[in-house]
Amino acid sequence: MKLFISSDIEGTCGINHWDETEIGKPGYDRFAREMTREVRAACDGALSSGYFQNAETDEIRIKDAHDSARNIIPEELPESEMIRLIRGWVTIPGNMMAGVKGCDAAAMTGYHSGAYSAGNNLSHTSNLHNQVIEVNGRRTSEFDLNAMFAAYYGVPTIFLAGDKALCEEAKELIPALTVVPVNEGWGNATVSLQPAIAQQRIREKMLEALEQFRRDPKCCLMTLPEQFHVEIDFKDLEKAERGFWYPGAKRVDDKRIAYDSSDYFEVTRFLYFTL
Repeated sequence: MKLFISSDIEGTCGINHWDETEIGKPGYDRFAREMTREVRAACDGALSSGYFQNAETDEIRIKDAHDSARNIIPEELPESEMIRLIRGWVTIPGNMMAGVKGCDAAAMTGYHSGAYSAGNNLSHTSNLHNQVIEVNGRRTSEFDLNAMFAAYYGVPTIFLAGDKALCEEAKELIPALTVVPVNEGWGNATVSLQPAIAQQRIREKMLEALEQFRRDPKCCLMTLPEQFHVEIDFKDLEKAERGFWYPGAKRVDDKRIAYDSSDYFEVTRFLYFTL
């Protein structure tokens, strides 16, 4: 069994300000610990499932997927030979999911609503340069894009912890997905669980997700469409001007570009170079 966990920070329990997401800013150290503890809780739930018994064949592969990709505190993860932590950026398309290929299932912690959403006052998609990314007319979050990337390699996304609005949207995309909402946006404020309770729920729900996976390994596997039409609405004209030069990109209006492909990896490559 190989489980992949992609971890972000803007959807961790209690987070509320951009300073809390950036190394060296006030509050960052606290939420790097919370990010780590939520990953640890997911690992603890997975390790209790009975799947992970052999260090030669079983693995929990964790991708630190926020900003510098150097946020998770390694020594606070479970002491297990089956834990592997990927720090830093591999600089490939789908980089938040680097390492998912070859895994049996994927999970996400600390994930947040997309740029278009009021579900989190830190809402964004990939970076702060765009207003919205649409795939086949659906406004997409990082969860959507990354779950599709996992599905491209035949990997189901079975678990999500993050803000309430994202969890609700994600269930529309993958109805059998196991979710743990830890935050709820309220204007420029957030309402959150007590962190220890959030970690407990993550631990319990990860175990439930793997038990469901055991019964039906394909229950959370997305069926990708045959054709993809992608549009990015940028905040700044300069980004649209640059993105328009990507091979195959089309100009929709002054700040919006589009791209079409039947291959989701090519969609991911387009997003990698234009965002």
